[in-house]
Amino acid sequence: MSSRRGFAGVLALIALVGLGIRLAYVVGEKWDEPMVGDQIYYNAAANNLARGEGFVVPFDPDDPLQPGIGPAADHPPFTIMVIAPVSWLAHQNPNAQRLAMAMLGVAVVVAIGYVGRAISGDRTGWIAAGIAALYPNLWVNDALIMSETLAALTVALALGLTYRLLRRPTIVTALGLGAVCGLAALTRAELILLVVGLAVPAVIVVWYRQRAECVQAIVVTVVAAAVIIGPWAVFNLGRFQKPTFLSTNEGIALLGSNCEPVYSGDAMGLTDLGCLPDPPPPGDQSVLSADYRYRAARYARDHADRLPPVALARVGRVWSVYRPADMLTYNIGEGRERWVTYLGLVAYYPLVVLAALGLWTLRRSVLQWWPLLVPVAIVTVAAVVTYGQTRFRVPAEPSIVLLAAVAINWVLPGALVDRAARSRARAAAASSA
Repeated sequence: MSSRRGFAGVLALIALVGLGIRLAYVVGEKWDEPMVGDQIYYNAAANNLARGEGFVVPFDPDDPLQPGIGPAADHPPFTIMVIAPVSWLAHQNPNAQRLAMAMLGVAVVVAIGYVGRAISGDRTGWIAAGIAALYPNLWVNDALIMSETLAALTVALALGLTYRLLRRPTIVTALGLGAVCGLAALTRAELILLVVGLAVPAVIVVWYRQRAECVQAIVVTVVAAAVIIGPWAVFNLGRFQKPTFLSTNEGIALLGSNCEPVYSGDAMGLTDLGCLPDPPPPGDQSVLSADYRYRAARYARDHADRLPPVALARVGRVWSVYRPADMLTYNIGEGRERWVTYLGLVAYYPLVVLAALGLWTLRRSVLQWWPLLVPVAIVTVAAVVTYGQTRFRVPAEPSIVLLAAVAINWVLPGALVDRAARSRARAAAASSA
């Protein structure tokens, strides 16, 4: 118990540092700043929900001062649902929404700290939390009214529950893991892959020798995710003209990333909303999304020879190895200042090197490293399918931070002593045998 209290005490101090950084950024840079990009949608949608108007088009795209018409599912609903009570309490004040996101960002720091502890002990947990508190590619999201903070939080919670399941398997933990993966899918649609890429494999690893228990646990995990996602999917199926489950945004994402301006040249691998037809075809969002998917598929099919280099460019952009300096300008349109993007790049590259070292140190224990690679794979797949942007990397940032913390802990003097002691113990055991 004292060890737990000691860990929690240090972690609380680290979290306070993270809170200070986030509040300073909100107050110093974002206070009363006009919203841009997807923030406009999330803010307006949360305000609509707070007023009791439900999930409807928050404004007319051609005249933002006028209300929109018809059902809306531009993005999955979890972020909107989290922000809506803040909108109600604070009379739709966007600064209050920003402060709420900053608090959730501190929860990300704490969650990453506990996952680090589960992987490699208290010190790794503290190091991971410290990196998360300071890392610009995490705290920049915590001043924006968007989904990235909750994406990082749900992924970190899913990782924590995965490690708990691998060490102390129970049906309750499997149920919780499935539910958190469901929440992640309601935050960013691509995170539904956590169910099949993280939760189900973890269950199989734990119970593979007990077939009946394994099947039961898989069912519990999947059903838990379905119970979280199901109401939203059923709601959408009943209000749109065409089948809609998580969101209607995939059509825009696919058409914007499968058109001439982003298949070659300086913008290759990005997205261009200028590729959307003007005026749009008649119908609700589901009809538009289906039309855009068809147009995107037709363009990709007609330019199949360009798909490999474009896919590589998308992946290169999301992992900041292809034209990373482009993001210094591109991110401004999403509310990220040039200096913050620059700081993020400066911090990112050393962390990636450390993460690679951390992965190498865990190479002999598959159960320690494979969960951390699942978000990395999901981010890569999403970039290949749509387009590359550094904020789409957010679900994998906790993995980068955690692996870097493992590496730092490994090279610290105390860790060297521990490794030497373990080596001597193994040698003594071998000689006595």
